[in-house]
Amino acid sequence: MNTATMTSLLLPSSAIRRIGRWLLIAAFGAVAGMSFAQAPASSKPSDRSIAEWLSRLQMAPQQHSYIGTFVVSSNAGAMSSARIWHACDAERQVERVENLTGAPRSTFRHNEEVVTFFPEQKLVRTERRESLGRFPQLPKSTEASIGEYYTVRVAGAERVAGFDADVVLLAARDPLRFGYRIWSERRTGLMVKMQTLGLEGEVLEQAAFSELAFDPALRTSKLAQMMVPPEGWRVERSEAVKTTAQAEGWAMKSAVGGFQPTNCYRRRAVAGEAMQWAFSDGLASVSLFVEPYDRQRHLQEGLMASGATHTLTHRIQGWWLTAVGEVPPQTLRAFAQNLERRK
Repeated sequence: MNTATMTSLLLPSSAIRRIGRWLLIAAFGAVAGMSFAQAPASSKPSDRSIAEWLSRLQMAPQQHSYIGTFVVSSNAGAMSSARIWHACDAERQVERVENLTGAPRSTFRHNEEVVTFFPEQKLVRTERRESLGRFPQLPKSTEASIGEYYTVRVAGAERVAGFDADVVLLAARDPLRFGYRIWSERRTGLMVKMQTLGLEGEVLEQAAFSELAFDPALRTSKLAQMMVPPEGWRVERSEAVKTTAQAEGWAMKSAVGGFQPTNCYRRRAVAGEAMQWAFSDGLASVSLFVEPYDRQRHLQEGLMASGATHTLTHRIQGWWLTAVGEVPPQTLRAFAQNLERRK
């Protein structure tokens, strides 16, 4: 399993990694079951707590359907765009993402099921995903735990895609995580724009709707029907077995500030199997991929950056670690130093 493949496992299938990451943030918000108290509709933006802001981001895509064009850019100059259809009802959320840049590709998500169509290859890939890539994504997170690592303040108001939005700054309290500037549509709370901020406040990555329409005549049943593979197309199903790091023989010597394990999977790799162990502080996420070391493929340890995402490769005795996350390099180094083999 190479680094690009491992990075893609963090996200639903999409033409470009950034589109997948940001569209899940905009479309699905938080994991169902988070215990944030919903902000009263009459509350002033300046009076809302971190929990209330995150609740608005969480609830908006569960209560409103929309259609829009989404554009993602990084400080390295890369730019991607996609068309998104998001429908919701009392029981489910269904989404369709059509890439407008890169190779043709359509991605559908129905709750936890992800189906990706590759028309040039007449190929369909299906998989199930839990909380990977969502924002916020720590199921047992509380206002106190989020507030321990981030501060919140209202930073003004602007218009995005023709809608009035409140600008909220979530600033990191330490150098182990990035900050975020979020534009929340005033009426619905939907995130219409977001920036990931570096340690000096610089913009590492930005995503925004260039045009957006709320509550169109869009039914979840119609989008769900489009997820059926066409006759004659090849269907590939991702094989991921839920497990625990302890069962796989791995543990952390000590926790990396604020990051808690969210899930663990065993996946098929080039040679044997790889473990994917995911962590989150409620906003940022990190995945550790561990597989047997292969001197033919694992040639060099190092660190790579792409926008806000960093990737670290490191040999641990007879194993090869690939750590991926939208966090500063020192955070990945801390994970690598604390990961140890227990059996």
